[in-house]
Amino acid sequence: MKLHLANFGQNNVFSGYGEGYVMINKIRHEKNLIVFPDQLIEHWPVASVSELNLEHFDNVLSRKPEIILLGTGTQIRFPDYSLIARITQTRIGFEVMDTQAACRTYNILVEEGRQVAAAIIL
Repeated sequence: MKLHLANFGQNNVFSGYGEGYVMINKIRHEKNLIVFPDQLIEHWPVASVSELNLEHFDNVLSRKPEIILLGTGTQIRFPDYSLIARITQTRIGFEVMDTQAACRTYNILVEEGRQVAAAIIL
């Protein structure tokens, strides 16, 4: 699917997605990544949702976003509850959704000027 851009300025936004890829600012990415409005962390070293731990989110948590969106591929897969609890204890919102929903939600939040991070597992 191709997403149509609104007024995002110089921010990183999802411009498309499909099976096994996302597009950031019209550039295709086929590996897991973390997206901030002003930075990309490419090749996020995560093999699966079940293997996620707090260290995988060090780069995200250090930036103190308002919310972290975890895109888990074509289906919603929840990480271990202890990880969710530890992240929410930092007073940062944490939402789990399929990757397509995470892309759309991220774009909406960026357009609103919110401090958001999208952690995407393809």
